Formats: sequence, structure tokens, C-alpha cells
Amino acid sequence: MSDLHAANENMLIDERMRGFPPDHPPLSPAAIGQQGWKPYDGKMALPLLSLDRQAFAGNVELMMAFVKSNGAEIAPHAKTPMSTALADMLRSAGAWGTTVADIRQAAVLLRAGQRRLILANEIGGAAAARRLAALLSDYSDAEVHVFVDSTALVEALASAWLERGDLPPLGLMVEFGAGRAGLRSADAGAAILDAILAVETPTFRLTGVAAYEGAAATADPEETRLRIDALMAMTSDFLPKLRARIGRERPLLVTAGGSVFFDIVVARLSAAVAADPACRLVLRSGAIFFHDHGVYERGLAGLDARGGLRIGGDIVSAAAGFRPALRVWAEVLSRPEPGLAISGMGMRDVAMDQDLPRPLALYRNGARLADLEGARVFRLNDQHAFMALADDSDVAVGDVIEFGISHPCTCLDRHAILYGLDPDDSVTAAYLTSFG
Repeated sequence: MSDLHAANENMLIDERMRGFPPDHPPLSPAAIGQQGWKPYDGKMALPLLSLDRQAFAGNVELMMAFVKSNGAEIAPHAKTPMSTALADMLRSAGAWGTTVADIRQAAVLLRAGQRRLILANEIGGAAAARRLAALLSDYSDAEVHVFVDSTALVEALASAWLERGDLPPLGLMVEFGAGRAGLRSADAGAAILDAILAVETPTFRLTGVAAYEGAAATADPEETRLRIDALMAMTSDFLPKLRARIGRERPLLVTAGGSVFFDIVVARLSAAVAADPACRLVLRSGAIFFHDHGVYERGLAGLDARGGLRIGGDIVSAAAGFRPALRVWAEVLSRPEPGLAISGMGMRDVAMDQDLPRPLALYRNGARLADLEGARVFRLNDQHAFMALADDSDVAVGDVIEFGISHPCTCLDRHAILYGLDPDDSVTAAYLTSFG
């Protein structure tokens, strides 16, 4: 067990954390899962965020089956939950490694015992390169690959690595992009390749090519497809050019793949990777393991419209196979007028950047009362959700509402603790997050 895991396991949680009952003595995360609490039982402080453990496990199983069936690997993006326990679960389920977005996230995962990381971002300049070097000087057994899209970053990293001899190998990945960071042409990629090869050492070398297709998306599905196709073509076309410069033996990575268009990534990159025996395709999808009732629900419907998931010769519906695993639970605080309920959950508690939360079910006196079909959240304040109801709705003050969320990444980062639920909605685990 790593020092960080031991510290998390021994940490005492109390009422300063969302969900924890204010009249209960402090408990360790493991002990929280032994209390038999339920989010709607009147004991737990609301609002809180929960994880349907069965849905999460099913999502993991389905995604791993897709990846393996298509000859790829996956390094799930840890930025979504920033939970070292969940990252470990994904590694145990067969993930090749773990993806992080910045140096601080790398520090969290390294301290938790993870050793194979893709730092899927440019990190900055000389100061950032020195910070990354300082971090990795404590992890001689780490395997870290970082994105580069400028000669300035190559030079900054080279300076930080070549001036000291206590660092593990650093892999540089030439990033192509559309809509965000990344090179916009093969000629620009060739210039970065030249810069890397000019300063290579056994501990500072080129390890592959990277892209992120999600930033290429637009409101028009056809334009999105064309933009992603172009990005994947530029990425795959660069691979043999890169290979010609470094020889046939060096292992290389090709990495792309968020949680909406990973099917296109596999379809467009697999042939180029298969033609290079020393190359490995690594997806970086992270939010897919949590799914949602919004942006990813729509995204997987689009995936099915493109043909669904190909697994072992079969076509599987992504929309039917993946299940939303996250819920926010909140009490009704006020019924100030007919057709309106105000619950104690707001912008501090739930994502709202890619849709508002969705009312799912109503609970009263510790029992599920009804589904909330037709109810709609139409506005959020800091601590309040405004919910439109039918005029004759019997939703009452003190009832508990179960909400689905849209966009896991910007919901999870509001919570320091995530309560794992079994099928009967009992809390059977508690996962600490490390968003800083």
C-alpha cells in the first residue's frame, strides 16, 4: 500500500465532508461503507454525490472488452474523478496505464503508486519543465510520456533533463490537434521531430504521436466527423514518417480517444498501428466509465448512429450497454408556488456547463415514492436548484430528490468524497478525491 493510500485509509471523515451525518463520530472511509447509510434515509447530510458501483463495474467491463477486442489499450484519464482508489481499480481491470492533465495530477498518481502515466497536455515552459524534473527525481521507476507541440517545450524539457542525472526516462509525444493544443500540419510535426531527435538521449527520447479528437467537435455532426477524420489521418500518416527516422525496433505509442468519439479513433488509427509491429494504440477515455444523463448520453446515441461498438465480431449498443453511475441527492427546501420546487443543490454541487441536472426519482420518509417524469431543473443558484413540476405535483418540503448529472468531469471536481452505493442504494464504500 502506498503512503497516500495508507493516509487516505486512515483519514477520519466527519461533518466537514458532504454527506457525513453531523451527529456521528468521525469514521475512516472503509468504516463509512459499513454503516448501512442511504442517501435518502434522513441520516446523511445533503447534498451529496454517489457512485452506483454496479453500473461503474459494468461500464468498466464493457469498455475493457471493446478495447481488447479491437487490439488497443487504454490509459483512463484520471482527471475525471481524481480518485486514486478508482484509478487503481481501472488498472486492476486491465488498463495499460493512467492519463493525467498536469504536473500536480501526476504527483497525486505517482504518490499513490501509479508508475505508468501519459501526461496528455503541454506543461508550459522552462519553469514547468524544472517542476516536472523535480517531481520525477523521486520516482526512478516511473514511465512518463508528455505531449509536446513546440520547439520551446522540447528545449525546456531537454535543458531540465540533461542538466541532471537523477531522472527516470521521459517520453516525448508529438501532438497533433484541432480546436485546442497540438500541431496543425505534418510540416510542423516534422520540425518538432527534428528538434527532439537533435537532443535525444537514452533517458530523453521520442516515444510516439498523440492527438485529442474531442476538441474538433462542432454542433454539426457531419462537420465534426470530417474534422476528426482529418485529424486522425494527419496522426496516422505521421507514424510511418516518424518510424523511418528512428528505425524499426523502438516501441512507439499512438494515443487519442476521449469518451464520445473513441470508436472513430479506433477505426481510423488501427490500420496504421497494425502495420507497425512495435507500435501500440492507447485510448485515454475516462468519463465513459461514469457516463451521465446528458452530454455523454447524447454522445453514445451518436456513437450508435455511427454503427455501435464492435466487440468480438458483434455489434453492441453503446447507449444500452453503458449506464449512468453518478447521482446527486438533495432535499426539497421550498414549494413557494404551484409548479415550482426549490431543492438544496446548486452550482457548488453539480455540473452545469453542458446541461443541467435531471430529476430522476422522489423519496419520502426513507422510501422511494415515484419516478419524476416530466420534472425539469431550469435554473441553478449557488445552493439552489429550481425545478419545474406539474401544478398538481405532490412533491413536498423535506422530500429527497435523486438527480442525474451531465458531464462527470465538472461534477466530481466539486466533491471531496464520493459515496459508493450497492443496488439497494446502501453506502458500501467511500472514495476520496484529490482535486487540490
